[in-house]
Amino acid sequence: MIKEPQIPLFDLVACLSDAIDLVSPALVDHHKQVAYIASCIGEELGLPLEKQKDLILAGALHDIGALSLAERIETLNFDFESAALHSGLGGGLLALFEPLAPLAPIINSHHTFWNNGKESQDAGIPVPLESHIIHLADRIAVLIDTKNEVLGQVKDICEKTREQSGKMFKPELVDAFMSLSQKEYFWLDIKSSTIYRHLRRKARSKTIVMDLDQLNDLAMLFAKIIDFRSSFTATHSSGVSASAVHLAKLCGFSERECRMMKIAGYLHDLGKLAVPREILEKPGSLTPKEFNIIRSHTFHTYRILETVEDFETINTWGAFHHERLNGKGYPFHHKGKDLSLGSRIMCVADVFTAVTEDRPYRKGMSNAETIKVLKSMAQSGTLDATIVSTLESHFEEINGIRAKTQADSREIYKRLLIGN
Repeated sequence: MIKEPQIPLFDLVACLSDAIDLVSPALVDHHKQVAYIASCIGEELGLPLEKQKDLILAGALHDIGALSLAERIETLNFDFESAALHSGLGGGLLALFEPLAPLAPIINSHHTFWNNGKESQDAGIPVPLESHIIHLADRIAVLIDTKNEVLGQVKDICEKTREQSGKMFKPELVDAFMSLSQKEYFWLDIKSSTIYRHLRRKARSKTIVMDLDQLNDLAMLFAKIIDFRSSFTATHSSGVSASAVHLAKLCGFSERECRMMKIAGYLHDLGKLAVPREILEKPGSLTPKEFNIIRSHTFHTYRILETVEDFETINTWGAFHHERLNGKGYPFHHKGKDLSLGSRIMCVADVFTAVTEDRPYRKGMSNAETIKVLKSMAQSGTLDATIVSTLESHFEEINGIRAKTQADSREIYKRLLIGN
């Protein structure tokens, strides 16, 4: 019997944070470092434990609205301030998921300068203290040279931070940081390979164990963060998820298993956060290097979700969507005997959705062309012929569900991005 997952909210937030930071070696662990620094400043200030734990979650997600590699790299400049778009988008995305919605105001203003108190209002709305803490923590993190030992950097980091007291940063926060900076453990934890363990311990009492309904809502948020990086992928995960669920029903899956399939569909391309948007939107042929980056996305999906307990079934259904029955897929080259029915369904749903969508290099295929491609892949032993036959027999029904679901996602995309 397939086990129903019970997942701590922090574990999935950490997964998303890891995926976002994969986009560049310069950003590895950046979100975790900001979360750790912010929570320590909160502790030094004597903030309530719940506020400290909110700082962990907000720090772990602070740049979810920065959709391109160029935007992420730009934020590594210490005095960076033109971040209204990605801050607002990040806040807008978090507002879509009720348990994380209280973090939206923090993210909205997390690049607001203190400016001697003049910027305590953002568009007439008070800037939360937590926003100023995240801003300070973020700027401290970008000053750290991750390639060299950290204790020898402390003096320069402190001097540069102190120079901005009252300008970029609220003075009392700088004072709290200066007190922290004298403690070697603080710096060593930031650079430690065990930083995740420290954050998980600090966030433990904030843990919200989610049932399938809450997991579904959070997975929908993940899908938007994954897909909204490009207009060409803006509705892909929602289309795959809807198609996979309907195929699963037709294949005899229970209601609970279909709900798990829906989550797997939303998360199947999580690893694409490691793929620069410039590659996703390239109109011409990919170079061998670019194609290898694309091929790595399923590996990243699998390894990231593998760290979450109780996620094994959802992970294999989602992450194996580029495996093929003949063993010629990637990244594990599983063959038919290694692929569960759920994984096979996801493979078909992914191809079906992908070929019907417009991409930078081609227009979406017609219904007849789509069926032809799927049947050809079934005949060559790459896709499960029974599932393809099921899709063909119910094509209009499944295609209609896919189209409506993607149209709904497109409206959210327009509201959040084009409206910004």
